[in-house]
Amino acid sequence: MEFDRWAVVGLDSGGTTINATVLDADGRFLIEEMAESPSCVLEGPDKAIDALTQALDDALKLTGIPPAAIRAVGLDTPGPVTADGVISSRGATNFASPQWRGFDVRSALEARIGIPVVFNNDANAAALYAHYAHFGPTEALLRSSVSVVVGTGLGGGVVEAGQVIRGAAGMAGELGHIWLPLDGLLEPDQPVPVCNCGLPGDAESVASLTGIQKNLLPYWLSRFPGHELADEPANVAAKLVRGYGEAGDPLALKIFEQQAMALGRLLTIAANFTDPHVYLLGGGVVEAAPRFRDWFLDQVRRHTVLREEQARVESIALVPDLDMAGARGSAIAARAAVIAGAGIVASTPRAGQVPRE
Repeated sequence: MEFDRWAVVGLDSGGTTINATVLDADGRFLIEEMAESPSCVLEGPDKAIDALTQALDDALKLTGIPPAAIRAVGLDTPGPVTADGVISSRGATNFASPQWRGFDVRSALEARIGIPVVFNNDANAAALYAHYAHFGPTEALLRSSVSVVVGTGLGGGVVEAGQVIRGAAGMAGELGHIWLPLDGLLEPDQPVPVCNCGLPGDAESVASLTGIQKNLLPYWLSRFPGHELADEPANVAAKLVRGYGEAGDPLALKIFEQQAMALGRLLTIAANFTDPHVYLLGGGVVEAAPRFRDWFLDQVRRHTVLREEQARVESIALVPDLDMAGARGSAIAARAAVIAGAGIVASTPRAGQVPRE
């Protein structure tokens, strides 16, 4: 394949897998489906950087793009992480081992590949793609959004006028670590959930797979003696809860009611500090069977308290293409950096596409 223009690569590195994409100078994604490989995060930083380098090489081979054509690589990892790509010493769910604390993943990858690396945390990257995909061209630069992604942890991203709000240390939009009011959310005898970051009762401690495994499921199994999920290892049982919820299992529905209430309270807080045009929700539960997904979203809406003026102009929608959103958002950020470095002002991307020169 002959390629005579420049391109960028987006790498979305998670706790278990890397997803990669390639974006050309004209704003076309050259990989339409998932391009996954192991992230090797649990094997430590050296192996993880090797894995990222291999994922980059594989993406170029898949698309036929020569390495010399790549102007920048966009990289994202789970947070908390600084704006410069230094893993936080506290609260990183997927990068929790001591050897990751304070590790500069952006600089390490840049030194290995010899190509500029543009960094965002994974939630911000997904939020950036979700924002542009939702609003399309023209409107994206005039609108704001808050994205919440329920996964192993709880990621978030705030976009204002088409730009990710990163904050002084790069940790803005860490919605999972916002303290929630727990009155009426927990049962009277239910222990206060604790997050991996050490905070009791933050959003992630309830609305995440980790929150299910460590906090919600153990309590509700005590209230439903003899439930078959008690026979499974905790990590396996937590992943099975969604399927039980889709089947209408009373224990699972109690768990998801609490998660929906937590998300509603989180969005209520967001309504009072950023007042976005749209709340974008993503994650396993909103990718579930339509009937269960709609029930869950209705529960979130019921617990989201908006003023009348806000309710007229705001909405709740789903994060599109969630599996690819991180890699695509990272590629968008990398391409924007290349264009800005060349003194070119980018236009707004269409859904599924990024701005042309």
